[in-house]
Amino acid sequence: MHDRAVAGHLRAGVGAAVVAATYAVLIAVRPTSEHGVGGPAALLALLGYAAGAMLIVSGAMAGMATATVSLLPVAVAVNIVMGKVVYFSGLPLQLDSIGTVLVGVLAGPAAGAATGALASILVGMTITPGALPYAATAAAIGCTAGLLARCGWFRRTPTALLGGALIGVVAGTVSAPITAFVFGNASGSVGQSALIATFQAYGNGMLKAASLQGLAADPLDKALTVALALAVLAGLPPGFGQRFPFVRAHRVLRSSRRHPEAKAT
Repeated sequence: MHDRAVAGHLRAGVGAAVVAATYAVLIAVRPTSEHGVGGPAALLALLGYAAGAMLIVSGAMAGMATATVSLLPVAVAVNIVMGKVVYFSGLPLQLDSIGTVLVGVLAGPAAGAATGALASILVGMTITPGALPYAATAAAIGCTAGLLARCGWFRRTPTALLGGALIGVVAGTVSAPITAFVFGNASGSVGQSALIATFQAYGNGMLKAASLQGLAADPLDKALTVALALAVLAGLPPGFGQRFPFVRAHRVLRSSRRHPEAKAT
């Protein structure tokens, strides 16, 4: 069991390294084609982000507690349903990470990363192929939510909303090269594409316009996402959060009490 957990941590670490290396190469190289679409850089983004996300999912799943595994399908379904509802609304928001943030808060950064990446991979392989490279962004969202939860950011509403905005900054930063170099700044929604086009109309390059869109929209989107995730958590039966060792070990929630036998995940 111990060897399996170590192997899982190793796979997740390799996956995170692949994502980080892909991001660094994209920023350093940047495609020079007229529209920024296609070519080796776009292929690198697609393969690097997707492969890294799959390794993260595989590694994180190896060490998950039973309570977390049972929560995973529900969280993924919440992500998909909310994402599609907002997509068809045309708003420059996403709200497709509520389940990811919820798992990150309850079960930690690895489980949060796995939830986000898994949801994007499933959507990418069944509904919207364009979601596949964004699995890296979804993993970063879940990982950041878990890290902030470990530091107690979700015990109070003001710090929780601030944490949501910080998650949005991370999401916008990771997403920008994908939007610019894989999709030529044709974002996943009409509202986002219009915002990017506006930034480009003011003379900003593709990557800068995609980054500005992400930094303008994602903090608000993720602050709302955190608020909705905590509202869902508040509506669950009392003591639900205490089923998760991560919550007990790190006093993630305001009413949490440290359990003497809890172990960090």
